[in-house]
Amino acid sequence: MTLALPRQATRTRHGGRLRPRRRPSPLHLLLVPLSLVMLAPLIWMVLLSISTQEETRRFPPGLPGGVHWQNYVHAWQQGPFGHWLLNSTIVSVTCVLGNLVFCALAGYAFARIPFFGSRVLFVLVLATLMVPFQIVMLPTLIVVRDLHLTDTLGALIAPNLATPFGVFLMRQFFTTVPRELEEAARIDGAGRLRTLVRVLLPLMGPTLATLAVLTFLNVWNDFLWPLIAIQSPGNMTIQMGLQNFQGAHLTNWPVLMAGTVTSQIPVLVLFVIAQRFFVRSIASSGFK
Repeated sequence: MTLALPRQATRTRHGGRLRPRRRPSPLHLLLVPLSLVMLAPLIWMVLLSISTQEETRRFPPGLPGGVHWQNYVHAWQQGPFGHWLLNSTIVSVTCVLGNLVFCALAGYAFARIPFFGSRVLFVLVLATLMVPFQIVMLPTLIVVRDLHLTDTLGALIAPNLATPFGVFLMRQFFTTVPRELEEAARIDGAGRLRTLVRVLLPLMGPTLATLAVLTFLNVWNDFLWPLIAIQSPGNMTIQMGLQNFQGAHLTNWPVLMAGTVTSQIPVLVLFVIAQRFFVRSIASSGFK
């Protein structure tokens, strides 16, 4: 007869029940090097942003001899960097709000309101996900031109106010919510819109956070569509503005990398804030 050794346990912060101590998994031996590989471009970008122009031309490349914070100052001085950041913020925040509103309404309609051809229409919406942007780029530009939005921030906002992925994500969330909640609200006299706002909206935190993060990333880092729709320097986004640091024969890599690092700070801050909701939405069904 053998005796089983007791597991190591630790007392919780609030005292009381003991919980088994989690041991590192062998999978961490693979995940830690893989995470370093994923972080290597970001680390190298930061190192180049604090280097000198001569240090970026060395071969083999090495660590910078010192920290040159003046590259960040030059990035702000060589162009209207703050104005580019403001334009990107306006476009990204507006597109996020538009997706949260319109995709939630469309997803609720597909999930809860029966109408003729709803399934066919939803399949057509999903089919647009398989169409590359390069194919619809010219028709979108024609529509923007007819709306007299060319070379304005509206040209960047209008095509991104609602996305097929956002409609799909919202629709999948609503299918996981029991209908009994809506029926109870309807018995109390609430209409569909009030039920959506008062009953379902408090349950949509993780899903809305996921859609907000993905939409913000897509719009903030977009370069191709602003390159086509915008010509005036005053309406450029941050990604378009960074190309001004590249010359035909010479590129100031430290200043360019300093501007790139600065442009990615809002994205990192947003992801860190919404990470808890983002992971919860991916790991769960969206209903608690």
